[in-house]
Amino acid sequence: MESSPSVAAARGDKNAGEENGSSSMRKTESMLRLLPMSLCIVSLVLMLSNSQSSDDFGLLSYSNLGAFRYLVQASGVCAGYSFLSALVSALPRPSTMFRAWTFFVLDQVFTYIILGAGAVSTEVVYLAYKGDAAITWSGACGSLGKFCHKATASLAITFAVVICYAVLSLISSYRLFSRYEAPVGYTNKGIDMSSVFHT
Repeated sequence: MESSPSVAAARGDKNAGEENGSSSMRKTESMLRLLPMSLCIVSLVLMLSNSQSSDDFGLLSYSNLGAFRYLVQASGVCAGYSFLSALVSALPRPSTMFRAWTFFVLDQVFTYIILGAGAVSTEVVYLAYKGDAAITWSGACGSLGKFCHKATASLAITFAVVICYAVLSLISSYRLFSRYEAPVGYTNKGIDMSSVFHT
């Protein structure tokens, strides 16, 4: 039985709607992935230009502190990943299990990379402001106020990047586990509790 022209037109409209929806989703995801890239670049530039000299401590630069060097490296790597992932997500390719798993794993990895960089830098900034009385280490921000302010600003932007990556991780995990099953079959080996309590 041949389908009527109205049914064929309806199918065509449905396919067109799905393609438009898929295209808009790709654009939205690409923009979400470009956002942490721009934030990483701003944080990177702030930290790279962060240096100050004082009579008490001499010339202090971000490169003198290992935590800040790690923050710079992590921001650069995450910016590169955000750019590449935005390009890949913008390509009109069908979603596959391999692609979904790749995005899921990499989003998780880079979330923890930038979170770790922010965490260790937070400790350094805290000590710079408050010092450590237990080891008679006084705060340095009284003499290096500009350095501390720029480090704090870079750190705040870094945690904004962490939030962006957390959102992207949720999106990629939802896309993966809502469309595909786990790679290894799960067997229910639970105990029937009713038989335990009704003996």
